[in-house]
Amino acid sequence: MPKKDTAVSSLTLEDMRRTVSQSGLRHIAFIMDGNGRWARRRALPREAGHSVGTKTFKKTVTLCRDYGITTVTTYAFSTENWKRPEKEISEIMRLLDVYIKEAEDDNEKNKIRYIFLGEKSRLGDELREKCEYLENLTKDNTLVLNIALNYGGRDEIVRTVNKLIAEGKKEITEDDISANLFTRLSPDPDLIVRTGGEYRLSNFLMWQSAYSELYFTDCLWPDYNETELRRAIVEFSKRQRRFGGV
Repeated sequence: MPKKDTAVSSLTLEDMRRTVSQSGLRHIAFIMDGNGRWARRRALPREAGHSVGTKTFKKTVTLCRDYGITTVTTYAFSTENWKRPEKEISEIMRLLDVYIKEAEDDNEKNKIRYIFLGEKSRLGDELREKCEYLENLTKDNTLVLNIALNYGGRDEIVRTVNKLIAEGKKEITEDDISANLFTRLSPDPDLIVRTGGEYRLSNFLMWQSAYSELYFTDCLWPDYNETELRRAIVEFSKRQRRFGGV
């Protein structure tokens, strides 16, 4: 765990933009962990943590855009999350429905391109159609926001390989796979941030994270703020990325 430097809070917006530009940080991904624990510590239902976490998510995306990051990916709901209590799943889907409506209303202001990663069919026809409508509505916007929904990294690779086999591919290359993933419109993540004090990827972007820098923080996602984001970015700027070289 990198030492938390409180000096980052004094950096200006221009300082952060310069840091992002000079470090080559184009794509940052978030494993937004800790909503349930945040709520439990306050004697609240788990759903309350997801509600506050949604607000944190929106603020974080805005900050990334302000800093000059061009692609953001968030792990909203995994293929394994269907094992959670029905009440919690229903609240997550309700929050998503509200968020999609707000994204439509704020499209002209935010200029965010929304892409939903994962198999949409299990979401139900109504929510699937709303996701697809938002993707089409925002397809010409600049900041790319990938929302991993009913997503699993291993599942994505299996689906991709089976798709290529069905197309008649006899030999499959790395480029073939990369070009057919849910994330095919985005570069691989430069930095993956996981909150909540856990040290694993949890089936997130398994193919794309081969050379991503990883950053872990004990901060629970609802408490994630600008200072925490700055710490991750500054830490990334100090790393030497060799991509297998010397």
